[in-house]
Amino acid sequence: HKVPMLSIDNTYSKEEISAFNERVRKNLHGQTIEYVQELKIDGVSLALLYEEGRLVRAATRGDGQRGDDVTRNVRTIREVPESLEGVGRVPEEIEVRGEVFLTRKRFLALNEERRHHDEELFANPRNAAAGSLKLLDSSLVAKRGLNFFAHGAGAVTDGFFRTQMDLLNYFRDSGLPVNSHTRLCKNLEEVFEACDEWQMKKERLDYEIDGLVFKVNGIQQQRILGATHKSPRWVIAYKFPAERARTRLLDISVQVGRTGVLTPVANLEPVFLAGTTVSRATLHNADEIKRLDLKVGDWVRVEKSGEIIPQVVEVLKEKRTGRERSFGMPKKCPVCGSAVIREEGEVAARCVNAGCVAQLKARLLHFASRKAMDIEGLGEALADQLVDKKMVRDFSEIYRLKQEGLAALERMGDKSASNLVNQIERSKARDLARLVFALGIRHVGVNAARLLAQHFGSMEKLKKASKDSIMEISAIGEVIAESVAGFFKNDENLRILGKLKEAGLRMTAEKKTGETPMLAGKTFVLTGTLQGLSREEAGQLILDRGGRVSSSVSKKTTAVIAGEAPGSKLKDAERLGIKVLSEEGFKKFLGLPHKEL
Repeated sequence: HKVPMLSIDNTYSKEEISAFNERVRKNLHGQTIEYVQELKIDGVSLALLYEEGRLVRAATRGDGQRGDDVTRNVRTIREVPESLEGVGRVPEEIEVRGEVFLTRKRFLALNEERRHHDEELFANPRNAAAGSLKLLDSSLVAKRGLNFFAHGAGAVTDGFFRTQMDLLNYFRDSGLPVNSHTRLCKNLEEVFEACDEWQMKKERLDYEIDGLVFKVNGIQQQRILGATHKSPRWVIAYKFPAERARTRLLDISVQVGRTGVLTPVANLEPVFLAGTTVSRATLHNADEIKRLDLKVGDWVRVEKSGEIIPQVVEVLKEKRTGRERSFGMPKKCPVCGSAVIREEGEVAARCVNAGCVAQLKARLLHFASRKAMDIEGLGEALADQLVDKKMVRDFSEIYRLKQEGLAALERMGDKSASNLVNQIERSKARDLARLVFALGIRHVGVNAARLLAQHFGSMEKLKKASKDSIMEISAIGEVIAESVAGFFKNDENLRILGKLKEAGLRMTAEKKTGETPMLAGKTFVLTGTLQGLSREEAGQLILDRGGRVSSSVSKKTTAVIAGEAPGSKLKDAERLGIKVLSEEGFKKFLGLPHKEL
């Protein structure tokens, strides 16, 4: 994506909307502010790139930086025009952003067709839409009946639109579908009225929504407000209060994750909740069961956190009969029978056997997941077979799988096996950040993996990095640094890494072509409190421009960025004669030529 597809911050109350409004007002210094209210469609994010008015590419959101090319499939969606027509001027380039979705009626009909052919049913319309976009046969996509609403723009020729409403009206005039329930809110009272209105009206729609989105209307105001590395500061999503349902806890089972953590899971009498049938819910850990005072056989209230993850929120103790029974976490792993430990200061109980098949299956699924190596087709059922049949003993052996062996597995066949082998081969070219995340290093999420890849530039350098050198990355603390350094001291982990390298996976960060990054070879230190940026955001700005962020000042430091109440690092900079930049000076510098520092 030429402009990253950032996520939107969520809020769950009017108080949080008010706080958002105050932040906007403060940063816009008393300017008149209007908000555009849009429905938050529960679908799949899509970016449509039009050049000279012609559709040239359609891509999914992916990890926000890079998505899947789904152009052929999107061309089958009748509502997506091949060209922008019916208007005078056409931007030289515009990336239209919107949501692909299925109506409730079409979703029910699709599942009825799948039931008739004895195929696995889709869990909800969003999953059905996402699965449809990934199909290899565009003729099948055309039959799914996907819909699309445009709601924003990424890259766009400068100066083309004054307001968000101008943009949406342009979309309508040029043949792009825009949701008819979009409206302009002149003040906060009208924002609150919209929240109350759609909380009551949402069930009347023929498609799923899980909230509302409010965007600052002025495009120039949006630019002034800017964004963090995760979310724009000019938009907020109001999520409707979670729906709750009452049901009975039939049993508690225990799952074993990729790091050996034992997670209790509630097995419930099936109940319909927020668009799907819920029969399982996470209980997190033993402490949560104790806090709820939960017993097998209890009647409970269940809700979907953020309307996504089912969880037990309340026990209806007044309905107890005396036949309910207490639950205790197992002393031995329910899968491999090895000892279970709970380290001091931790809430999690863990299986100590690194060779536990449940851990291996979970590691395979993590390695192949969308945000990691993105190997489509390697799901839970296949992971079970690969481990149970001893075809895979660690995730590096995915790259030794052959089509013939895969085709012999249950519910595979030649075509599915061929598709999977192709997906596995394609994954070898994934960038270093994805591979670092895929390794499953404890405490290392997507953002930390990206920081590590950008900072060290290669797996070889990361492998040799000490805890202290890892902590030079400002956004990475001691816990993550200790975990990363420890991971690469483990002989088994190093053996698997060697096999991944032999298989041909990319072990270096992708080098951007074109001009040398403006901060290449330069090292910065952050100190004090920044007002307009968090320390993490400032560090990311430096990394994005090819620079390094260190936690200590030395003669090699290029500059120290000092916010309010700076610490000893400022004194170190003055003593060594290192350049000191204020927050405003730092922001100004980012727009200057390379030679200025």
